[in-house]
Amino acid sequence: MKKEYSKHETDYIKKYENEGYKSNFLFSNNSLIDSETKHEYKPEDIIIVAHHRYEGMSDPDDMSILYIIETKDNVKGTHLIGYGPTADLEEAEFFKDIPEDNYSNNADISELT
Repeated sequence: MKKEYSKHETDYIKKYENEGYKSNFLFSNNSLIDSETKHEYKPEDIIIVAHHRYEGMSDPDDMSILYIIETKDNVKGTHLIGYGPTADLEEAEFFKDIPEDNYSNNADISELT
């Protein structure tokens, strides 16, 4: 079993920002949007470099997935999505629509640390 890097999303976000994944992606109107440039991306434009699931220590319903993303036009960044009972279903469907070939073979962050 691989060692867990962190129990908090922000630690991973900082780690990847230091590696050049500086863009913050937001979900709106069935697209991921670069918060700075406002460029919109569809599922086929997204490559998942890594991801990690989190469960809240005090509230098991507080669950999220941190995605480390590269786009087809070489923008690197992160996106945090809730999952479980409080998940945004449209946002979850967007990530399900990302082609399987666009996921890294080692996409689970806990396998990389």
